[in-house]
Amino acid sequence: MLTPMQPPSCACVPKEEASMSLAVELKKTADSLKAALPADIFAAIGQSIADLKATGITKRAASVGSIIPLPVIKDFDGNEVDLGTLAADGPLVISFYRGGWCPYCNVELRALSHALGDIEAAGATVVAITPESSGNARETAGKNTLGFPVLIDEGNRYARELGIVFSLPEKLRPLYREIGIDLVDWNGDESYELPLAATYIVDSNGTVVWAFVDADFTLRTEPANIAAALRRVLA
Repeated sequence: MLTPMQPPSCACVPKEEASMSLAVELKKTADSLKAALPADIFAAIGQSIADLKATGITKRAASVGSIIPLPVIKDFDGNEVDLGTLAADGPLVISFYRGGWCPYCNVELRALSHALGDIEAAGATVVAITPESSGNARETAGKNTLGFPVLIDEGNRYARELGIVFSLPEKLRPLYREIGIDLVDWNGDESYELPLAATYIVDSNGTVVWAFVDADFTLRTEPANIAAALRRVLA
């Protein structure tokens, strides 16, 4: 039996749902979780989002105009992926996600995969980056039928360089475990650190030409916004 925070086992998305906006799907996910989770846990998670926003973390994060590093990062099979080389071939879309345990991340990843044709038609390459372990990332990619590389950001090292890392509040850690999420086991470290919901478009120099960064993990950018931004960049 699935715990409330686990994504459905089937990654298939009906055709009628695929045409719906990501915001609609995220709202459905939020409503479902609110109905499934104990009220105190749902409220505590909501408060943690407000507290994180209050830190001003998004103001310190990499944003449009920032020049960010484009390192070599391994995918879940241990293959080295050179972000600099990918960016040299055209705009690079970098999407950070927290882990396959997060329903909102799974909804976003599926939407991004469905929109991959439009994004690639605009001349861009897409990669997803996560702190989860290689085995978990492989499972996440499989169940969501992803058509782009998933790279492992061990210890959130790359996300930290972009200023988008935060530590899960101590008071939330036992609550997460209560609903079946053990971040120590999932990520393979004891930091309890996660990346913000963040998507960047960077050029060959590593300059951020478009960005979505939010302290509220229930909010993600529409893939259509990414494609539209790419068309503006390449115009």
